[in-house]
Amino acid sequence: MPAPKAPESPSGKPAALQQGKPADARKPWKKKTPVEVVLEQESKLRKEIAEAEEDLKEKRVQLKKFEEARRIFETS
Repeated sequence: MPAPKAPESPSGKPAALQQGKPADARKPWKKKTPVEVVLEQESKLRKEIAEAEEDLKEKRVQLKKFEEARRIFETS
């Protein structure tokens, strides 16, 4: 089910902005340098690789169990 949208007023602006909420409710956008972008991408990639390696370890353990079960079935 899609998330409900905030109602808009006839002027086209979201109702939350017209009700006098402070403009500093969100953090101001800060432009990143190319170095910061690359370093952020590097850390994200390292995290993804670590998660994938952990998943691969779990799958290898499961495969080992299936291979042991297959050996048991073949001997009986």
